[in-house]
Amino acid sequence: MFNLVHFLLFVLHHLLQAQALTLPQDISALKAFKSSIKQSSIPSWSCLASWDFSDDPCAVPHHTRFICGVSCSPDATRITQITLDPIGYSGQLTPLISQLTQLTTLDLSDNYFFGRIPSSISSLRNLQTLTLTSNSFSGSIPDSVTALKSLETLDLSHNALSGKLPKSLNSLTSLKRLDLSYNKLTGFLSKLPLNLLELALKANSLSGYVSKSTFDGLTRLEVVELNDNSFSGTLGAWFFLLPSLQQVDLANNSFTHVEISKPAGGNSDLVAVNLGFNKIEGNLPANFADYPMLSSLSLRYNRLRGAIPLGYSKKKSLRRLFLDGNFLIGTPPTEFFAGDTEVTGSLGDNCLRGCPANSQLCSPQQKSYAICKRAYSGKPRS
Repeated sequence: MFNLVHFLLFVLHHLLQAQALTLPQDISALKAFKSSIKQSSIPSWSCLASWDFSDDPCAVPHHTRFICGVSCSPDATRITQITLDPIGYSGQLTPLISQLTQLTTLDLSDNYFFGRIPSSISSLRNLQTLTLTSNSFSGSIPDSVTALKSLETLDLSHNALSGKLPKSLNSLTSLKRLDLSYNKLTGFLSKLPLNLLELALKANSLSGYVSKSTFDGLTRLEVVELNDNSFSGTLGAWFFLLPSLQQVDLANNSFTHVEISKPAGGNSDLVAVNLGFNKIEGNLPANFADYPMLSSLSLRYNRLRGAIPLGYSKKKSLRRLFLDGNFLIGTPPTEFFAGDTEVTGSLGDNCLRGCPANSQLCSPQQKSYAICKRAYSGKPRS
């Protein structure tokens, strides 16, 4: 009797395994996903090659079929993750992806997907991570992406996306990391999600002002990368007073002025600032010296004048300082050239006097007297 019970349990176990576990709509969506990828781009040893629908996608164990690239819910009925191996799959993202309504992660990074991102992606209401970086997606980012209220990471960088930023980006209330870098996006910066930690929009064709209303309420924002765009105008003092700001890269834009206030109560987490290769005029902002943790500062190749503030040389946290390519005058602070100095960077290509030729900081050489004279409409003064 005991052996008969064990035998029946064994048979029942295998019968259950033989039955389809995954919801039929999820299976059909997976089939459509695979069929939209060129067969010639699917190596025999790849994850996608193991997707053999003669077996159930959520059946375990996965010995020879569905060995990677897809994950299921604990009850083995729903597809929850698609994470492809980065081996060069080529194809389009099928609109039927919308049937995978329990999907939390969609990661197709480092492949050759092309065409538009389907607007039906808005049906993936449980999606937390959408990573399509380093593909060839084109067209605009669908406005429907802002319906993904659970989304925490959106990375569409390194594609060929064009058009304006989606409307109502700020409705993505769970979003913490947004990276749309290295695309062909145009237009202005729209209001940002309040819980954002990292913002990267570098190497696009975005333009206009960086306004306070865009960043209003972003108390958790730590990283801002807007370099290599066409932003212009004045960067207001409010920007560097964002309470959690740590790293800023606004290089290679067209900013003309920057306003720097002392941090409130002398407290700030700001560590690195890059404002190089803009069109910033006026004197060097002396108040940068009051940011207690600032270790890297670049204002290179702007249109700055006047002397180097003494506070820069007395700032113990400063390790990298790039002020080259401006029209700075006077004698640089001697502390920069003391034997125990730890500052690296460049003060070259300015109008400075007495910058020691044997110091790495003074390379490249200063501008000619004629250029400096023209810049100051006469003899440059300290």
